[in-house]
Amino acid sequence: MSDSGSPSTDVLEQTRELRFPRARLALLDGSKRALDLDEHEVSVGTGPGNDLVVDDPAVSRHHFAIVPTPRGHLVRDLESTNGTSINGVRIERAYLTDKAVITIGTTRVQFDPLDGMTRSALSEQSRWGNALGASDAMRHLFALLPKLAASDVTVLIEGETGTGKTLLASAIHEASARAPAPFVVVDCAAIPPNLIESELFGHEKGSFTGATAPRIGAFELATGGTLFLDEVGELPIDLQPKLLRALEERTIKRVGGNDAIKLDVRVIAATNRELRSEINRGRFRSDLYYRLNTVRVRVPPLRDRREDVALLAAHFFRQLDPNGDEPPAELLSELLRHDWPGNVRELRAAVERTVLLGDPNVWREIAEPQHAVRPVDLGDALSFRAAKERAIAEWEQAYLRALVAKYSGNLSRAARAVRMDRNHLRELLVRHGLRADDS
Repeated sequence: MSDSGSPSTDVLEQTRELRFPRARLALLDGSKRALDLDEHEVSVGTGPGNDLVVDDPAVSRHHFAIVPTPRGHLVRDLESTNGTSINGVRIERAYLTDKAVITIGTTRVQFDPLDGMTRSALSEQSRWGNALGASDAMRHLFALLPKLAASDVTVLIEGETGTGKTLLASAIHEASARAPAPFVVVDCAAIPPNLIESELFGHEKGSFTGATAPRIGAFELATGGTLFLDEVGELPIDLQPKLLRALEERTIKRVGGNDAIKLDVRVIAATNRELRSEINRGRFRSDLYYRLNTVRVRVPPLRDRREDVALLAAHFFRQLDPNGDEPPAELLSELLRHDWPGNVRELRAAVERTVLLGDPNVWREIAEPQHAVRPVDLGDALSFRAAKERAIAEWEQAYLRALVAKYSGNLSRAARAVRMDRNHLRELLVRHGLRADDS
């Protein structure tokens, strides 16, 4: 996609850096210990990996974090055991005011603004690799990512589902010296817990029931390249020490094997969970978090970078429209009204549905927030994964039904229109109890 004619060109020329007010956190315990705040997020707690470590048994390992934003410094409680209070009021998240006192356990920390500003570079481009974004948040990432690609450092990418974490991981790989070698993806949330170890490390013949032949795992498949561990927060707690050992010793053993296999692989991990909160709950090991968190990259949700909606929607429309036309202004106007809780993935699905049905009324249905997400009924007490699978299945069925109707049941035409293998489309239709012609 060319950047020429981009609606963000003037903005890119005008703004080259982000500016954040400087501030300081000072412990009110007579020790005079303090932490200066810049453009980076900082965390406070008893764990050694925090930017400000406190010695207080009533404070959680990772208690709260502070991040600078255009609106000011935002403090977030990390689901601590005893909570976080600001000026005596308990909060989950809040913006800090001058001289605000943060209380955690028996510890008090004062927030003091300082003179001057901290500056952070922005890329002049609205894309990096296949990732697009004209917002300051994305251009800030685009300025950082080339530096990460040039190194072999382990990267942890955080962000909500659908924000494009896999796309950024792939872009880092493609811009690195490891680009000619494989980029191997392991979705830790999609693999049954009893198979994850074999998926990562491989297994020897006869190592367990069903192991009829040796199998090479993802670490070996990614030799010379990059291993991307998606949704690493879903990794079972009993397997986490083995992953940590592989990262630290750079060797693995296949399940049922005795030979140590040396690794030549870069690791990038991603999660939609707040891993520090998971540590507080005992669901994620702190030592593995510290090892993965050599460099942390946070991808903001689409609702916090609305200036990217039109850019992304236009890009998807040109990709999906058979004629490669520009999207109608009415469509872009409607899309800008939506909060996009499913982020970029939901936006692409909305544009895809619009192109498929070609009906202006569909744009309004997509963009109306009250129709965007079906109300969640927690009465069924489903697990998160089961509820997510049900929602995906319902959306998939609605999409397929619209696709079949659009092409009057002609399977071949429908498959070509949406760039899907015909056999795969037939399998999906059978799975959802829908029928179409095989002509």
